[in-house]
Amino acid sequence: MGDTTEKFPAGKTVITSDHALKLEFVPEWIAIVGSGYIGLEFSDVYTALGSEVTFVEALDQLMPGFDPEIGKLAQRVLINPRKIDYHTGVYASKITPAKDGKPVTIELIDAKTKEPKDTLEVDAALIATGRAPFTQGLGLDKINVQTQRGFVPVDERMRVIDANGELVPHLYCIGDANGKMMLAHAASAQGISVVEQVCGKDHVLNHLSIPAACFTHPEISMVGLTERWPRTPFGFVMFNPDGSLDGNPGIKGGEEPQAREKAEKEGFEISVAKTSFKANTKALAENEGEGLAKLIYRPDSGEILGVHIFGLHAADLIHEASNAIAMGSRIQDIKFAVHAHPTLSEVLDELFKSAKVRRKASLGPELRFSLILHWLKLTFLVQLVNLLQSKLLGVV
Repeated sequence: MGDTTEKFPAGKTVITSDHALKLEFVPEWIAIVGSGYIGLEFSDVYTALGSEVTFVEALDQLMPGFDPEIGKLAQRVLINPRKIDYHTGVYASKITPAKDGKPVTIELIDAKTKEPKDTLEVDAALIATGRAPFTQGLGLDKINVQTQRGFVPVDERMRVIDANGELVPHLYCIGDANGKMMLAHAASAQGISVVEQVCGKDHVLNHLSIPAACFTHPEISMVGLTERWPRTPFGFVMFNPDGSLDGNPGIKGGEEPQAREKAEKEGFEISVAKTSFKANTKALAENEGEGLAKLIYRPDSGEILGVHIFGLHAADLIHEASNAIAMGSRIQDIKFAVHAHPTLSEVLDELFKSAKVRRKASLGPELRFSLILHWLKLTFLVQLVNLLQSKLLGVV
């Protein structure tokens, strides 16, 4: 079950990602509302075609859904050297398409105070604030299922949950419509999981093992938890009938605590390891040394909590980490794996090798001898006491 982009005053100058590759002209200046996956990818496309790009971002920083370190490096490589400027901390409260020779106008308001901030005049505007579920007209109300801003509530097995918290018999919901992870390959994995269950084999899909990628150049990829709570992962924004933004973006996803919040809540420690593409022979040979890989893990157990990559072919490299999480592999299990040289995969090799997992305390030979000696002494004393007690009882 899929999704849709919300209706917006259309035309050939105010578009969504569904139409962004079908423009009949290359705009000299295009505004992109939203700096997540979709916005970044299309900024890559349009700047390559010669357009100037302006980002409009509601939060205080660009790329708010990415790991901060990854986002900072990506901004330095993908945005700063290019013909891209940006406005952060503002909403696009109203967008008026070009008409009668007039440009597209975008009215910006402060995200916190809602006071007017600025008005942009551009050749085109791309709405890249995410996607909304396409679940209207399914008759869910007839079976007592209440959607949450359009998303169908499901359990970990994709079984639909009604308004009373009960499972609806024989009814599953997969894909964007359940809001768990709005990615095509996530929907496919959910479908396979449901088929397993229908065939009598219990299966629970680990969504933390599903990777995500942003297809810029270089690419960005991630799997598992971020170090801290992501602000807008896989979000969506609702629009009013007149085309203005709702004003309060409805964010779906990212509701579970991320690594540091989870560690504080459950009482364990996390560590971070990082490696650079600048040390990778193949990346340097291709003049693509700008890149970073980041590992978030538990130093006590070696559990991999998350991996984030920015660099050449990051979307391909992430699968080694994704498969490790899916299989429950620990760092100590995979850090001795051998990678061909020279390959980009050595970035992950160095990443896992640099992680420090604490070994459980082992007893040295002297300590073992001392403990054995103490145990023998204690055993002797216990036997001596028992012997004396038996003799005293015999005298009495």
